[in-house]
Amino acid sequence: MTFMQEANTNDMPKRTRAAAWRKYWWIGLLALCLVAIGVYVFLTTAGEAPSRPATPGPTPLTRAVPVVAAPARARDMGVYLTGLGAVTPLNTVTVKTRVDGQLMNVRFQEGQLVRQGDLLAEIDPRPFQAQLTQFEGQLARDQALLDNAKIDVQRYRVLWAQDSIQKQQLDTQASLVRQLEGTVKNDRGLIDAVKVQLDYCRITAPISGRVGLRQVDPGNIVHATDPNGLVDVAQIQPISLIFSLPQTDFVKIQRRMANGPLTVLAYSQDDKRRLDEGKLDLIDNQIVQTTGTIRLRASFPNARHKLWPGELVNARLQLETRPGLTLPASAVQLGPNGSFVWVIDANETVHTQPVSVFQLGDGEVFVSSGLKDGEKVVVDGQYRLQAGTKVQELQGAAAKAADLQSSVEQAIP
Repeated sequence: MTFMQEANTNDMPKRTRAAAWRKYWWIGLLALCLVAIGVYVFLTTAGEAPSRPATPGPTPLTRAVPVVAAPARARDMGVYLTGLGAVTPLNTVTVKTRVDGQLMNVRFQEGQLVRQGDLLAEIDPRPFQAQLTQFEGQLARDQALLDNAKIDVQRYRVLWAQDSIQKQQLDTQASLVRQLEGTVKNDRGLIDAVKVQLDYCRITAPISGRVGLRQVDPGNIVHATDPNGLVDVAQIQPISLIFSLPQTDFVKIQRRMANGPLTVLAYSQDDKRRLDEGKLDLIDNQIVQTTGTIRLRASFPNARHKLWPGELVNARLQLETRPGLTLPASAVQLGPNGSFVWVIDANETVHTQPVSVFQLGDGEVFVSSGLKDGEKVVVDGQYRLQAGTKVQELQGAAAKAADLQSSVEQAIP
């Protein structure tokens, strides 16, 4: 039988024999791989060292987190209405000449502060001085004629009493006296007019204020009819601010004005710098229908010249004051449930406290509820805090110079 099988095998086609050999080869390769894997597992298990306890993870933060804190302070805060306004001088005068002539001298510097009555410019006075001399001569002549006529009247009265002249002569002489009195009075009027013209040759400041740009140079002929004038003078102490508020605030403002003058604060356009404090003067007599606003005017002492004519500023009209607490603005954080602060407890740990922020301004926050006077809140370094975190409060120079980012990182062991 074996011979027969071998004969059959030899008689198999070459392709069939090749397929059988490939099958045997793959089976052998698979068996060899299984043996190699078994040997590797055996050797690895046999040479494995005894198991060691797992290395513990990083320890939690045990040192206190450095922070900067500030106490809440009780304070009465004003309730304000805010509007945009423009600074306007209480008085602005364009200085013009009142006589025609040559501009001889300019006695001011552009931008100079002047007082009322200070000499600003001079016009050539010689033509007017010549007229004054002429009219004074006429007055002396007419006064002499008047004196002589009065003496004649006295004589005529004596002669008429003696019945030496007719009454008509006395009346004519008396009429001549009255005529000469009128002439003398006219001469004096001409002299006064020329003196006024001479005064106008000295141009003085009509108000106290700051002069602007000079419009005419010395040597030019100026006229009383010139449209531009010589210079503008604007009064800046005190100075006014005209601002607008919604017409819906009109009733509240009017009611508060009945109890006394209202305070107005002027702030810069970025609302960061307080420029001056003044009083509300008046409410305009009508509402601007196109904008639905009311115009108001306030006056400021402007002692430091921080308000300038034409400047746009923010006006805050104080209606009333309310009690509350003030905090640095950086203390208030925003969360999903609204505003809150980190409060430092007696054991130097922190917790969150919701607060009601009523008003912001000047780098401070006005809190109407949620805190007590004297409670300390974190104003810098909040980003590493959690409820119950122990904190280290930095004081004095350390608080000012502290780099909280590096300090917190150094606090991690």
